[in-house]
Amino acid sequence: MGVTFANKTISTDQIDCTGTLQVTLALTAEPDILTSPTDIVLVLDRSGSMTGQPLQSMKSGAKKFIEVISQSTGGATDGTIGSGSRIGIVSFAASATANTQLITSVAALDAAVNSLSAGGSTNHADAFTKAVQLFDAASPNLKVIVLFTDGNTTAGPNPTPIALAAKDDGITIYCIGLDGSGGLDVTALETWSSAPPASYVLITPDDSELEQFFADLAADISKPGATDIVIDEVIHPDFTISSLLPPDQGSAHMIDAHTIQWTIPELGVSASEGAVLQFFIQHTAGTSGTKAVNQSIHYQDAQQNVVQFPDPVVTVTCDTTFAPEPCPTPIDFTISSCSDAVVIDAGALSLSSQGSIVQLSVTLRDVCPGKRVALAVVLSETVCGNQEPRGLKTFVVPAHQNPACQDITVQCIKFILPDALNDHTCGLCCPRNIQVQCFAHYIDTDFVCCDSTSPRIACPCSKETTL
Repeated sequence: MGVTFANKTISTDQIDCTGTLQVTLALTAEPDILTSPTDIVLVLDRSGSMTGQPLQSMKSGAKKFIEVISQSTGGATDGTIGSGSRIGIVSFAASATANTQLITSVAALDAAVNSLSAGGSTNHADAFTKAVQLFDAASPNLKVIVLFTDGNTTAGPNPTPIALAAKDDGITIYCIGLDGSGGLDVTALETWSSAPPASYVLITPDDSELEQFFADLAADISKPGATDIVIDEVIHPDFTISSLLPPDQGSAHMIDAHTIQWTIPELGVSASEGAVLQFFIQHTAGTSGTKAVNQSIHYQDAQQNVVQFPDPVVTVTCDTTFAPEPCPTPIDFTISSCSDAVVIDAGALSLSSQGSIVQLSVTLRDVCPGKRVALAVVLSETVCGNQEPRGLKTFVVPAHQNPACQDITVQCIKFILPDALNDHTCGLCCPRNIQVQCFAHYIDTDFVCCDSTSPRIACPCSKETTL
C-alpha cells in the first residue's frame, strides 16, 4: 500500500515571543494491495449534522476512494475492484446499516453511496459492529476500516471496546474527522484508530477537502511499503530546534539548529506500520505574526512514493520594543607588544537622553461646595516659530464640603519634555519656550432636562480620579 498517511502537527497554534511548541511528524506505510489483497469497509456518517454540503462532499470523497482503488487493482476497465481486494459500505446515524457486503462491483458501491441521506443521532458503536461483521475471519486478505464522522457519539453504547477488539483481531482502523461544527471528539478518534494515532487520524474543518483526503488515502493504500526512507526537515529561520526526541522507528539527528534528518530503513513492508518523530522548537525572532513552522520538508524512499506533509502555522505575539539608546560605535586601537601604556583620544562624547520635567500647579478660583470640577492641562512648545504639542492631562477634582465657595489648588501636575523633541543639539544648555493652557468646568449640576425622572444608576466599573 505504500505510504498511506503523512502528517505534521504542532502542539499549539499560539505562542508568545519566546514560546516553545512541540512538532510531530507521522507516517504510515502498508504492503502493496496487488500482492496483498485487502478488504476495506468504508464506514460513513449520515447523521443529521451531515445535512447539505457535508453529505455531498462525503459522497464525492467515498466514490473517489472507490475509483482509485479500482484503478490501482487493475479493475477499472471492467468496473470492478480487482486483484482479490473488495470494498464494503456501512453507513450510520442512530443505528448502522450494511449498505453492501464486501463486493467488487464499482457501480453497486457507487449506488450505495449515492443512496445515503442525512438524519438522526450518531451511533459509532453500531457502526463498528456492522463493519467488523462484514469481514471473514478465515480470509487471508488484509482488513481495513476507514471511518468518516463529523461529531460525537450521541446514541448507543461506548464504541471504544468494539474498536479495540477490532484492532486486536488485526483490523487496521483509519479515522477521518470533519470538525466544521466544532463537535468532533478528536480524542475518541485517536483511541479508536490504529497506533500511533498521528499516523491514522486525519482532521479537517473544511468539507471541501474531503474528496482529496479520500483520494490520497486510497492512492497511498494501493502502493507498496516503503524502504530507505529519508526525511529532511528544515524549520523556519525564526525558530530554532531546542530538543529532539528519539523516534519510534529509525533514527534522527540534528544537522544544525534548524535542520533534522530522519531515516527509516523500512516501514510497512509486511504489515501496516506507523512511525512518529517529535521535537521541540523555540521562537527566537523578535517579530510578531502568523508564521509557518517549517521552511521546507523533503521526503524520499526507494519506491519513489510521493509524500506531502501539511504546513502548520503558529501565531506569535511579541511585545512592541523600543531601544532609544543604541550602542555607541566602538573606536578601534592597538596596543603594541611590550608596551606598558598607551594614550588614546576617544573623541568627543555628547550627553544622551536629556530633557526636563515640568511640575506645575493651578488654582481653581471660587469653587462652589458639592460640585466636582473637570480640569484639563495642555502643554505646548514653540519650535522654529511653530507651536508643537507636548502633552495633555485631564483630572476630576473632588468636590469640597465647606459651606462657602473657596479656592482649590491642584498641585504636582507633571509633564516630561525629552530633549529629542527639539531640533537643536545643545541639550539642557539651550532655553525652551513652553506654553501651558488650563481648562475647567463643573461636572455636577442641578439642571434636569424636561420632565426626566430617571434615577441615576451607578456604574460598577467606573473609577474616579482623585488627587
